[in-house]
Amino acid sequence: MVNGERWTRSGVRLRRASQSREGWNWLFVPGGPGLGSQSVAGLARAAEVPGTAWLVDLPGEGSNRGVPQVPDRPYERWPHVLLEAVEAFDDVVMVGHSTGGMFLLALPELEARLAGLCLVSSAPHAGWRQTFSQWAEAHPIPGLGRAAKAYAQDPNDDTLRALTLAAAEWNFTPTGLAAGRALLENLPYCHAAAAWADAHFDDTYQARWKPGNGGPATLIVSGAEDHVVDQGLWQDDEASTHPRVLRRTIEGAGHFPWIENPQEVRAAFADLTALLASRRARGGYTSAP
Repeated sequence: MVNGERWTRSGVRLRRASQSREGWNWLFVPGGPGLGSQSVAGLARAAEVPGTAWLVDLPGEGSNRGVPQVPDRPYERWPHVLLEAVEAFDDVVMVGHSTGGMFLLALPELEARLAGLCLVSSAPHAGWRQTFSQWAEAHPIPGLGRAAKAYAQDPNDDTLRALTLAAAEWNFTPTGLAAGRALLENLPYCHAAAAWADAHFDDTYQARWKPGNGGPATLIVSGAEDHVVDQGLWQDDEASTHPRVLRRTIEGAGHFPWIENPQEVRAAFADLTALLASRRARGGYTSAP
């Protein structure tokens, strides 16, 4: 590891965001996909987790491109390369934002390997896409059509950035819009990653394992004003009512809830930490298969 960075054999990059003497290894997986782990750096700061927080970039995502550690055709390894990141540590808690959380639920091998799991603004299946499409049609944004047309005609990193910024108000409340736009403006967009997900993951996604039972302690958390990923989908998912699964709704927050209400996000992570500590004291989990 050099300057707090390390890579797995298939090019997953892990960057240390914070470290304390005791606790767990928290791996923050970004959404998008293609936005890069910079998009969840603020989440890692807001969470203030005990132990070490790592920002995770899959190979070919965000700024994790054009380096010797990333192999050719990296998307063929998605999302399974996340297993390599887990295997690099003990006492792992994985935190997935939006599509990042869906990647985690698409990997049943994780169930026996994790101490904890946190799903932020995520979903149990691809049904969220239809709900969002209907909501977006009813809430048009001036100028968004031009950005969408430009992206369709010439999909690249710059047109993806412009499209995402044009749609910013769907992701944030009016109170958080300025800070949200500032976040989105500074991310390393990766069109190729977004295109891979659109072609190979988004429409067919279905969780392949359910938290609870003997699996990791789990937190499902989202903004009360998240209109991107429908959190009502969890109501029909039996895992979300399990005693080892915490549900928290962040008031006054959108799809990136730590932007509008970091205090409640921190409190939600504190609840997950308490559950993890309780299970550790009882010897209630193992981080190995």
